[in-house]
Amino acid sequence: MSIQANIKQLKSQIPEYVKLVAVSKTKPNEDILEAYEIGQKIFGENKVQDLVQKQEKLPKDIEWHYIGHLQTNKVKFIAPFVSLIHAVDSLKLLQKINNEAKKYNRTINCLLQMHIAEEDTKFGLNLDEIKQILDNPNYKELQNIKVSGLMGMATYTDDQSQIQKEFNFLKSCFEEIKSDYFENSDYFKEISMGMSGDFKIAIKAGSTMIRVGSIIFGARNY
Repeated sequence: MSIQANIKQLKSQIPEYVKLVAVSKTKPNEDILEAYEIGQKIFGENKVQDLVQKQEKLPKDIEWHYIGHLQTNKVKFIAPFVSLIHAVDSLKLLQKINNEAKKYNRTINCLLQMHIAEEDTKFGLNLDEIKQILDNPNYKELQNIKVSGLMGMATYTDDQSQIQKEFNFLKSCFEEIKSDYFENSDYFKEISMGMSGDFKIAIKAGSTMIRVGSIIFGARNY
């Protein structure tokens, strides 16, 4: 099936309130344009250099999400245009994003990445670490970032009950953080969880944003 047919089929399976981030990493601009032409406007990249090159060449109304692990020294390259940074895992990174956003008179939306998987390889914070960031006086001074939700990646496994448990945990953490810190903030609303293999479980658990690549574009190009 074509990229456009894949998107149509995928969108028929997800509720309207769930945002679809088309993960275009390793894919050429032609593939992104094919998806764009059918109305897909949100794309996710995990390498700063690729993201900058694609943003320069592709339509300016694309909403670019950075979904990879972000090093502080790379923030300046995406700060002028990035819409959402999915995987923030330290106060230091939030401060850097804030400082770079300020240079462009922007506010950059960020998600705090939680470690919900049983694998050691995934980045992310635990619930106490998230609270420590949000309680920190230095965090409260940041005017050019907005923490708009949480993000997490489940264990890479065929055990659906394991995945479901991890997504349910992320949802419960989101609810706790929302009520303790963002009760009156409409912008704290995103739960970014679910990829090609587990997005249906994620949506059932309360995801508002799924990151899907291979279902749309086919296997990654290396």
